[in-house]
This record gives sequence, C-alpha cells and structure tokens, in this order.
Amino acid sequence: MARHILVPVDGSQKSLEGLEYAVTTYSDDEITVLSVMSPHGAQNDGDQPFSQTDFENWYDEAREKTEDILDEARELASNHGAELTTKVDVGEPWRAIVEYAEENDIDHIIMGSHGRDDDSPLPLGSVAETVMRRSPVLVSIVR
Repeated sequence: MARHILVPVDGSQKSLEGLEYAVTTYSDDEITVLSVMSPHGAQNDGDQPFSQTDFENWYDEAREKTEDILDEARELASNHGAELTTKVDVGEPWRAIVEYAEENDIDHIIMGSHGRDDDSPLPLGSVAETVMRRSPVLVSIVR
C-alpha cells in the first residue's frame, strides 16, 4: 500500500536534503512537495500598514521565488527517477504544513531540520520543532 509523503521545501540546503531522502527512500510512494510563501518579514516603505499594492508586489516576487524552488525540487526528483506533485500555500509555514497533512491524508512528513536560517546552533529550527509537536502524522527530520 503506497503511502502519501509530504516534503516541505523552502529552497534551503536542509529542505532539499529532506527531499532527496524522501525520493531515494520512498520512491514507490506518492510524494507531495509543499512550499509555503510566508509574508513575515515582507517590507514596505515606511511604517505604514501593508497596502493591497504592497501585498500584490510581495506576492508576485514570492511566487517567482517559489516557482524557482519548486523547479529545483522537480529537477532533484527527476535526477533520482522519482515523480512528485507540487503545491504552494501562503501563511505561517508550520501551520500550513500541519493543515495540509490533516486535510490531504498525508501519512508521513519528511523535512529538513532547519530552513533558510540553517546556521543555528540549535538541533532543530522553529518550524521543524513546531511541526513535530503539532503534526497528526509521523515526522522525520533530516539533519
């Protein structure tokens, strides 16, 4: 019986290592790659609240970066002879990952130990730690 594996990616080296582990270890299973566009840290001019135009500009730039990340994920999977499905969400990364798992019959989440800020001395990044604590399914962390 094939499992449904979810692999969150953000373009970081650790997230791609998680994907490589998934496609080499679970090549016979269904693999979905999820990239979450988070507006946290998005900048606008001055101290004014984010306007609709600011959000649209952020979204267009984030979507382009996300497509580059997903292209890299597809290439990595293809290099290992694996197929995958890609999905994009907007929001808080840990929340989007957990909700996707709950709503899509995910059996297993495989993710890197750290995301974009992988120079942390801590064993787990905040997203990986929160997903581990809140996930309804097994979570494997690749270090």
